[in-house]
Amino acid sequence: MWASPSPLSRTEQADMDNQKNIINSLAAIGVNAVLLFQSDMTSGRICRIWVALAFLLLGWVSGAIAADTPDYPEIEYGYPDQSIFVASVNAMNQPDSPMLRYARVLMEKAGLSWRARQYPARRLFRNLQSGETVFSILVKASSLLDYCIFSRQPVYSTTLRVYFIGDKPPVLRREDLAGKNIITIRGYSYAGLLKYITDPVNKVEHLAAPTHKAAFQMLAHGRGDYVLDYESAAGDILAADPIEGLDSRPIGTLDIYLVLSRAYPRAGELMERLEEIAGTLDINRILKGKD
Repeated sequence: MWASPSPLSRTEQADMDNQKNIINSLAAIGVNAVLLFQSDMTSGRICRIWVALAFLLLGWVSGAIAADTPDYPEIEYGYPDQSIFVASVNAMNQPDSPMLRYARVLMEKAGLSWRARQYPARRLFRNLQSGETVFSILVKASSLLDYCIFSRQPVYSTTLRVYFIGDKPPVLRREDLAGKNIITIRGYSYAGLLKYITDPVNKVEHLAAPTHKAAFQMLAHGRGDYVLDYESAAGDILAADPIEGLDSRPIGTLDIYLVLSRAYPRAGELMERLEEIAGTLDINRILKGKD
């Protein structure tokens, strides 16, 4: 697959603009020399020298620019099979995650050749550490800090909430989970909260649901007293299937970042370019399929 030229940082773009100005000036010299040759045949030999010199310099500068902007290899965007969003399946029976839509817009605007592939979370993290997968959009995991560059600012944030029905005591902090009956969604660590929930010392009765939808079905049927879920996913589930008497409280926030392997060529410059593009995008519109 063809890989498009490397996106440029602000500094590189300024250098490129200066080089283009040189090229334009040299081209003007060549054109003027041709015109002078046509108007004054007695100085034709001198004009021919000017023409040859101008186009020789033009070719040299053009070659220098081409050498300074190497092609980038194809980027693999890896995304986890368990998302903070409710994923669907498109007409071709392929996963269609809202964050995949965002990645598509970002890559296309950057002019990069890319492909997407879904992985179990552990496999995705291993791939990012080895450089087999070079790009993702994830939490700032400490296990990736030595292997990947993260965007300076999160591109998306969602609230972690504890959902319950009726007049049960609200859960406002981690310690309030102790002794409770909690439903979680399989595959999440909840930024460390799962470790607290599964620690026998805290006496939490823990039930793991396979999906977001299943978790709320279990809550509605009295299988548990609380559901721990991200607002970004729960909002879609509850809009489609409301639960009477449902309430919730926030217990944390999850920030999502652009993640790029340090093994990728000129990774720092590419991340800078991706951050610039991300700053121009309305991620909420893209996630909702409006762009």
